[in-house]
Order: sequence, then C-alpha cells, then structure tokens
Amino acid sequence: MKRALLLLLAALPVTATAQAPRLIPAPREFTPGATAPLKGAIAITAGANKDDKFAAADLSDALKQRGAKTAAAGAVSVHLLRAGSAEAKAVLTKHKLAFDDAMKDEGYVLVAEPKSITVVGASAAGVFYGAQTVKQLITGHGAALALQTGVVRDWPAMRWRGFHDDLSRGPVPTLEFQKHIVRTIAAYKMNAYSPYYEHTLAYNSDPLVGPPGGAMTREQVKELVEFAMPLHVEIIPEQEAFGHLHHALKYEIYNQVAETPHGHVLAPGQPESMNIIKRWFAEIDSLFPSQFVHLGADETFELCKGQTKEAVERDGIGPVYLKFLGDIERSLRAQGSKKTFLFWADIAEKSPELVGMLPQDMIAVAWNYWSTSGFERSLTPFSKTGMQTWVAPGVSNWSMTYPDNNTALKNIQGFVRDGQKLGATGMLNTSWGDDGEEIFNQTWYGVLFGAAASWQKGESSIPDFQRAFGLQFHGDTTGKIDAAQQHLMLAHAALQKAGAGNGHDFLYWVDPYSPEGMEIAKKVRVAAPELRIHAESASVLIAQARRMQPQLREQDALDAMDMGARRLDLIGMKFQFADEMVKAYAAAIDPNRTKPVTWVDLADISGINGRLQTMREAYVLGRELYERSWRAENRPYWLQNVLARYDSAIQLWWNRSLMADAARREFSRTRKVPPPERMGIPTAMPQ
Repeated sequence: MKRALLLLLAALPVTATAQAPRLIPAPREFTPGATAPLKGAIAITAGANKDDKFAAADLSDALKQRGAKTAAAGAVSVHLLRAGSAEAKAVLTKHKLAFDDAMKDEGYVLVAEPKSITVVGASAAGVFYGAQTVKQLITGHGAALALQTGVVRDWPAMRWRGFHDDLSRGPVPTLEFQKHIVRTIAAYKMNAYSPYYEHTLAYNSDPLVGPPGGAMTREQVKELVEFAMPLHVEIIPEQEAFGHLHHALKYEIYNQVAETPHGHVLAPGQPESMNIIKRWFAEIDSLFPSQFVHLGADETFELCKGQTKEAVERDGIGPVYLKFLGDIERSLRAQGSKKTFLFWADIAEKSPELVGMLPQDMIAVAWNYWSTSGFERSLTPFSKTGMQTWVAPGVSNWSMTYPDNNTALKNIQGFVRDGQKLGATGMLNTSWGDDGEEIFNQTWYGVLFGAAASWQKGESSIPDFQRAFGLQFHGDTTGKIDAAQQHLMLAHAALQKAGAGNGHDFLYWVDPYSPEGMEIAKKVRVAAPELRIHAESASVLIAQARRMQPQLREQDALDAMDMGARRLDLIGMKFQFADEMVKAYAAAIDPNRTKPVTWVDLADISGINGRLQTMREAYVLGRELYERSWRAENRPYWLQNVLARYDSAIQLWWNRSLMADAARREFSRTRKVPPPERMGIPTAMPQ
C-alpha cells in the first residue's frame, strides 16, 4: 500500500509558482493568452539575412520532428523579423511594445496568436533566441500539437552563459555528441561551450600527450567550431597551463618541467615550461576563433614540494603562483595572442591581498560546487580591482551513480544569483569526470537549470524549472519525467539523511563484507528501504511515460536516467541482501534451532534466484546498461577502465556463489553446515 501510494503521489504535478510559464529559461516578461490547437501546415518566413534563414530552418526542423507539417504557405504563419523593418515596427506599434536598448544584443519580442507568430529581434542572436521560445510555446506531438499564445519581451541577465565539459578524466564524447550538446544548449539560450583539456587535444607540436583515439584532432575542432557559429555558441577551450598536467608530465621527455617527478604541476622558472605553454596556445589560437581562452591554473597543490621549494620558502606560495600566471599571460601576449584569458580564481580564497598582482584584462572564474550563499569572498577581491568575474557552479555529477541534483540546483541558484548581484558577467556551469564513470546524458537537469539561472534575472525558481523540464526537454505532457527526477533527488536525500553521504559511486562498488563495507552498512541499511522505493519509482515512471508517449525526445537521456535509478537501487539492495544472507546463515548454524537444517535453508543464499546469484546478475545488467549509455555519447577510448570495475564486481559475486555451492555440496555429504567463511560471508554484520 505504501509503495502504491508513493507511485500515485509521484504522478502528481510538481508544485510551481502560480501562472509561471513552463519555459526554460522563463522570459523576462510574459503575458500568456489561451492555448490554441495547432492545425494545418506551418509556414515559417525570414528575411534575406543568412543567420535569420538559419534560425527559420532550425525551427522548421524542430517542428517537423514533432509531427508538424511545414510549407511555404500554411494555416499558421511564423515571421522572423528584424527590429528595424517596417513589418516589425507595425507589430510593435499594434501591440504597444517597446524594444529597449537592453534588448538589442540578444533580446527579442514575440507575439503568438492562434494563426500567427511573430518574432522581432535587433540581432541575429535575438531572432534565433526568439525562435527557440517559439519551439517551447508549441507543445504536444502530431495531431495533438498546441500553441501557448501570448506576448513576450525577453533578454538575458548575463552576457555569457556557458557550459564547461570535462574531456580529460575518462569519457571523451564523439564529435556528433558534442554537436548535440552545442545544439541543445543553444536551444536553451546558452552561448558558450568550453571543452576542458588536460591532454585530450591533439597537438602537432607535442604528439605524445594526446592518447590515441582519445584526443580531439584539429579537423574535429574546426568542424565543431563551424557547427557552433550559426547557433551563436562560442567554443571556449580550456587547456590546463599549470596544474592538472600529470598525463603529460608522466612521460620522461617532460619530466624536467615537472614540479615533482612525473607529478601534476608544471614547474615555474623552468624555461621549457613556458615553451610548452607557448607551443600549445599557439595551436589553440589557430584553431579556436573565440575571443576567450581558459588557462585553468587551479589546484597547484605540488607547488613548493619540488623545484620551487626554495622560491616558495623565500617569497611565499601566493607570489610564486601569481608570478607564473602573470608570466604566462605576458608570454602569450608577446607571441601575438589577442585572446581574453580566463583562469580559475582559487587565489581569492587563499591570498586575496595578492589579487592586484594579476593583469587586469584577465577574467577570474570563481568556482564553488556545493555552497548556496557566501560567495562574496570568491568574487569581491577581483571586482574591487576592476577585474571582470564569471561564476562556475556545478551539476554535481562527478563520482555519482546519478547526479545529486539536491546539491546542484541550489548551488547553481545561489551562485548565479549572487554572481549577478556582485557584477559577474558570465556563468560557466561545470561537469567533471573525477572517477571516469560520468555519463553526460544524466546531467541535462543541471545543465538546463544553469541555462535558466544565467538568462533569468535574480534568483531562478527551482520549482518552476522542475515543472517545465520534462515538458520542454523530453516533450512529456504527463509530468511523469518531472516526478521521476524528484524521486531520484529523494533517493539521494535518503542516503544523506542516514549519514551515508549521497549516491556516491563508492557505495555502488564497495563490497558490503569488506571492513569499509561493513562500517558503511550501519548507515546505508537505515536508508535502504526509502532509497529503493524512490529509485524504483523513478524507473517505473520513466517506463510509464515512454509507454504512453513513444515520441518522447532525448531517448538516450531517458536510458541514462533509468540506468542511474537502477544503480541507486542496487546500493540499497546490496546492503539489504548482505544483511539477509548473514542472518540466514546464522539461523542455519544456530545451535538452538528446533528444526534440522536442509538444503533449502541455504538455497536463498545460493541457488536458483539466490541472493548471491541476484547480486551477480544485477552487476551484469548494470554493465550492459552502462555500456549502452556510454556508447550512445562517447568514443570507445577509456571505456574498458569502467567495465573492468563491473567485471571485478561480477567476479566477486560469482566467486562467492561458487564457494556457497561448494559449502552446500559439503553439507549434502556430511549433514554438517560449514562455517560462514566457507560461504564467503562474515559471521555477523555490525549494527
């Protein structure tokens, strides 16, 4: 009954602000009208400008995918207009709408009536973003298409709205999936995509660094850049230029420039260190036309432990760090770079008084992936000097069975809100791949909320976003996908409430009978029933939504979401089964039991559908689902590192089942129950 009630509650709509539009991002101003059925063909027209024609074609393609008919003339017309045209002026005058100066760079006006939709923009970006809102105002599929009528005036709160994608800790996306990322973030009005390179950009000057099959080639970069241009997305490369360089420094030919032997940090003061940087960034300048390039330069933990020990003892770690960062900027300027350099702004936390040593034309990117407030100390040391700042929240996907959106949404909300208040001009929402298991298709919830938060002014509403996500990203009109996402958040919360952290990959892989596993079992067993109900409810809701709406969009993301739910469920099941097997064996060897032991008493541990077999099968299925999600977005490179973990877990439970089967056969011969160690399980679990 309890489970049925939870599933029923899960199907209910997410609470949201009254009258809030189910749009991502929410427009600055929106006066909604009625919802009108969309019947007949749709005619989309644009002026002679090639950018506007691209926006019209992009809109046409999106509507065709939803079962709409498009034609040169139709029952419904969509007009993409420039603000200075006579037609645009007539629309603005008729509806008494102003096109303010603040709207000129990226803003737009949209008037949606049952038979006519008009978008007015002063720029190519404005027209394009208006067309993206048209996509969202049209919901449903095929014969059920409907138009939310109304009037919109809209423009962004932040100039730069970007996503930062880790390509260096394991997964490296295919070029086609990177195009999908760029196309998707553009549809939600983001204008920057930043691939993160430690060693996964193929340099002609240093060919040993890029792993075969795991580095972007020059040709792939050029193709991605060209693809992104009409979508108004800048490709902003980040190449680590100080720390996080182990994958280069592990090679002997670079060992002389490592702060510590084969370590992670490039040694300041070594002439060849700067030569490497100059070679790499010269190639970057020739490949990426963006006005920005990110130098990285965070987490230089090894400074003072090797070649700079004497300099740090003499001058201090802050000055040594800042001098090298400044030297990088000056050296790249000297060889002709016109880029604006971004860098990770850790130094504000450690040595805020030294910030003035940096060149003022750099942009400080402050990062924080967990807090909800208190961001002043990360930003004000730079803004006081006149330096431009961006904020970098995170989608909390790293080392997780599924992203912890409880943390991600609140962090994004708070950091972007305070960043706007403190004058930050951009947001670079981040994903990381710390243990190499991360699946990008699981992160869209956090990615799209970042799009909303950076476009919308002030604090973005989490409930409003949660109500809009399933409809706009997947085309789900039932609310089931939104409810499934909330169940996954509640699954994480169940673990946190029990003191077990959240859905960390460690919990998925740890052997419950290892010393670590038996210790964490004390906490996970408390959370396991609630954790499993929420995870399983999410899988049920995803399946129901798919069955009811076969045309749902982003099917690979739904696969990844279901895979994440099953991984969370396995955490709870594993620790429950570990307890149940120990208890079952304890009952079998209990000297006070009144009935003789039979093979049936041991069959629940190992046998047909025994607990040990179920655990092995769960990891086998997990491996299959994980590999499917990986291959849907990534190159084969690095996959075997994760599959090896699955194979190890499968072998662990397989070996235990073999030990248990041998113990059962011994019992059949001797009628004596072997000690539990012979079954591969402990005598007792700590409580």
